[in-house]
Amino acid sequence: MTTTDTTPLALALTVLGPGFGARIDDLDLTTATDAQLAAVRAALVEHKVLFFPAQRLDPDSQVALGRRLGELTASHPVVPGVDEDHPEIYALDAADNGFADVWHTDVTFVRRPPLGSILRAVQVPPTGGDTSWADSQLAYESLSAPVRDLADRLTAVHDGSREFGYYLAQRRGGEGNEWDGERYRGLDPVEHPVVRVHPETGRKGLFVNPGFTSHVVGLSAAESRGVLDLLYAHLTKPEHLVRHRWRAGDVAMWDNRATLHYANRDYGDFRRVMHRVTLRGDVPFGPATAGGRP
Repeated sequence: MTTTDTTPLALALTVLGPGFGARIDDLDLTTATDAQLAAVRAALVEHKVLFFPAQRLDPDSQVALGRRLGELTASHPVVPGVDEDHPEIYALDAADNGFADVWHTDVTFVRRPPLGSILRAVQVPPTGGDTSWADSQLAYESLSAPVRDLADRLTAVHDGSREFGYYLAQRRGGEGNEWDGERYRGLDPVEHPVVRVHPETGRKGLFVNPGFTSHVVGLSAAESRGVLDLLYAHLTKPEHLVRHRWRAGDVAMWDNRATLHYANRDYGDFRRVMHRVTLRGDVPFGPATAGGRP
C-alpha cells in the first residue's frame, strides 16, 4: 500500500516503501525549476531511488538535467559514451551485451564511486526487463548487533577487471576514458569500508556488492566468502527491495551511496536500451575513520 505526500514545492511524491523508493508525478524534468530540482535532490537522499514516469528527455536534455543536479562524470571509466556529442551517456544496449543482471552498485572499483545515477528508458521490451533496487542502509540497520559490529570494522576490495578487464584490453586497446583526472589504462583494485557512512545524512549502509567486491581484507578466502554471502543474502531480502517495471520515457534516479540494483534479463531476443549519466561522488568513509572522514 502506498501513501502520498506533497512537498512544499508541489512535487507530487508517492512513497513506495518505508523510507525507500518514491514516484514523482506531474513534473517535467526538461522544464523543472531550480527550486523543484532542489526538492528532487533532497527527496533522492531521503528515499534513495526516485521514479519519474513518461518523461520527454533526449540525450541533450538528459545531460543538461545531470549537470543541474551535480557534476557529471564520463560515461564510464572503460566504456565510451553513446556518441561523440554525448561522452557522458553510458548506453546499456542488450544488442551489445549491455546487461546488468548481477547485483551491483555502480563503479565501486574506483577511488571515488559515483554519487548517483540518472537512467532513462529509451527502448523497452513488451514484457520483462524490470530493475530492482536494494536499500543498503535499511539492510545494515536490520542486521543483528554483533554482525553490525563486525561489519563496521571490515574493509573490502573492489575490482572492476572481472567485468570490464576484457573490454578494456580487447575493445579499447587498453585506452579507457578519463575519470577523476586519470586516464584509465588498467583496473587496479581499490579498498572501501564494508560499511559506508552517508556524507549527507550520517546513516550507515552496507557498501559491498557481488558485481565488484572481490574479498574482505584480512580474512581467509573461506571466511571472506562466508561474510560476503551472508551480507549479500541479507541485502537482497524482499523487504529491502523496490522494483520498477519500465515504460519508454521513464526516468529513475538513485543514490549510489545507499543502494544496489539488478536488471532482469528475462526478455529473450527483444532489444532493451537504457541511457545513464552519473554524478561525480566522493571517497567512501566508514565508521572506524577518525573524525568520520578520511
